[in-house]
Amino acid sequence: MASSSSSPRSKVAAIISRPARPEVARTLPGLLAWLHEHGYEVILDPVTAKYSDGQQEVLRSEMSSRPLDLVVVLGGDGTLLSAVRATAATDAPLLGVNLGSLGFLTDVPLSSLFTMLEEIAHGRTPVERRSLMHCELVRDEKILGSYLAFNDVVVNKTALARLNNYDLFVDKSFVSTFRADGMIVATPTGSTAYSLSAGGPVVMPTVNAFVITPVAPHSLTHRPLVVPDSVVIEILLRSDEEVAYVSLDGQPGLDLRDGDRVRCRLSEHKVCLFRTDTDFFHVLRTKLKWGER
Repeated sequence: MASSSSSPRSKVAAIISRPARPEVARTLPGLLAWLHEHGYEVILDPVTAKYSDGQQEVLRSEMSSRPLDLVVVLGGDGTLLSAVRATAATDAPLLGVNLGSLGFLTDVPLSSLFTMLEEIAHGRTPVERRSLMHCELVRDEKILGSYLAFNDVVVNKTALARLNNYDLFVDKSFVSTFRADGMIVATPTGSTAYSLSAGGPVVMPTVNAFVITPVAPHSLTHRPLVVPDSVVIEILLRSDEEVAYVSLDGQPGLDLRDGDRVRCRLSEHKVCLFRTDTDFFHVLRTKLKWGER
């Protein structure tokens, strides 16, 4: 009697897009055709599905339950951040296609989309593995929620509040009490985001580290701190006014109260990005205008 064997599953690609961009409508038919010709089943987020006819629509929040092999992101860095959080649990590689100017994360111009796809199909595209942060909100020793952040976790005061006090711990060792507007814990990828504007250092994306940056600290001796990404970082909020929040990757924040702890560590998942030959320093020169007079 012949043994039966299960047929291999088809490859699955997800497309995630930035809202209200006419380039998506123009690009989608050719992109769908290419993916289908190369054996992919395709799922679309609701933003993208508006421009298709009969394609499978899946909420971003549900995409991590699918066995994804490729995620194509049409938008900018903000869209890619959203796509990372939605699909991180699948460990699927992402192709970030910028619909505007060069981004820190989305360095593939729309004109190079199909060239990049062909390179990916032939295994000739480098994949850069970047760290992801796992964050927990702890209240009265209970974990109220767990979240993922690709750029940063920010504990901050509200606009009308006075300075808060933040106790910082690294691997349970007390570092200092910071009296400041807020505290940022950034991945190397996020070092060029809010942390940079608050005076933090630029860190190459492949460095195994976190950056802890105080926001407008009361003491001038409180400076940004770079620590290994093997540690657990904990920020304890001390605020009589109870007007603070935690925000992840710039998304709307979660309210905090006195005694709450925000705990950050390295996630077990990695973010895999297909990259062009545009190196990190070229992006820095372009985005930060280095070398210009």
